[in-house]
Amino acid sequence: MTLSEVQALIEKAKESAEVARNIAKNGHYDFAASRGYYAMFYVAEALLAHLGQSYSKHSAVISAFGREYAKAGKLDAKFHRRLIDAQDLRHTGDYGIEEHVSKKQAQAVCDWADEFISAAEAFLGKGAKRRK
Repeated sequence: MTLSEVQALIEKAKESAEVARNIAKNGHYDFAASRGYYAMFYVAEALLAHLGQSYSKHSAVISAFGREYAKAGKLDAKFHRRLIDAQDLRHTGDYGIEEHVSKKQAQAVCDWADEFISAAEAFLGKGAKRRK
């Protein structure tokens, strides 16, 4: 994947995070958590693409991110844990009938997405400087 494709995934993550916040403001917490998860998922995809890796399943992306970034110490392991937790909330939001995502949970996912985007941009910016 090219640098422009990695950047496009980061931009998609930013857009998804913005939509998640807007949805949460309107009280649609199930859908906000889902969109916030996707923002985080796009970030993980971008970071893996930066390494030349691509996966078709969400579980594979999450696992590879954990291996390549969390366990390797390239990024704080909290991002891997939060990605897993956000996926669980996304499942609740997308498929839950009687169980729903709370306002607090939706806001947490939005905050996690913003922090993950910032960490990825900082990491990728450092990586770009090292290649020069």
